[in-house]
Amino acid sequence: MAPEYGEPVTTPRTPEGTVLRTAHTADATPAELGAARALMDLAFDGDFSDDDWTHGLGGMHAFVHDREGTLLAHGSVIQRRILHNGRSLRAGYVEAVAVRPDRQRLGLGGQIMDALEGIVERAYDLGALSPSDEGEKLYRAHGWVTWTGSVGTLGPNGVEPMPDEDPPMLWHADLDAAHPLFIDWRDGDVF
Repeated sequence: MAPEYGEPVTTPRTPEGTVLRTAHTADATPAELGAARALMDLAFDGDFSDDDWTHGLGGMHAFVHDREGTLLAHGSVIQRRILHNGRSLRAGYVEAVAVRPDRQRLGLGGQIMDALEGIVERAYDLGALSPSDEGEKLYRAHGWVTWTGSVGTLGPNGVEPMPDEDPPMLWHADLDAAHPLFIDWRDGDVF
């Protein structure tokens, strides 16, 4: 039987004895969101700001828990707009992906990405993210590619090229690098 609208989707236990749960921010419990926020501080060694956390809210989350209910991994995907070559595209923007440091390299990040990519595939025109140096290998293994064209944003003062910005990675995007990619403005890091 399909879940009711708004009901979190849970997948069966995996061979590693973990449970993957997806839920919209509005359906996640305060305890889950608190544990995810704490995981970001742990995994990023304190280099994850409140703006970074806010960027991952308002969309779908993937949580991986162990049998005891401890959060092991998290990621989210939110909607952003990308303007490219005269088109406005719905981008599933991946944010706040982290795995507990003592559980890394066990496939948990892959579980998170599989869940988020499924959401992107069903709900968005393409996927986008700004990788950390540590996460880039995981994303490449999942078929994400680095954008080779120029980037910018539609900021408070209009179109703002960002020639010094590290390019995002894209997934299932058939875009022409001869045309710049502009993403919607936000506080904190734009990408």
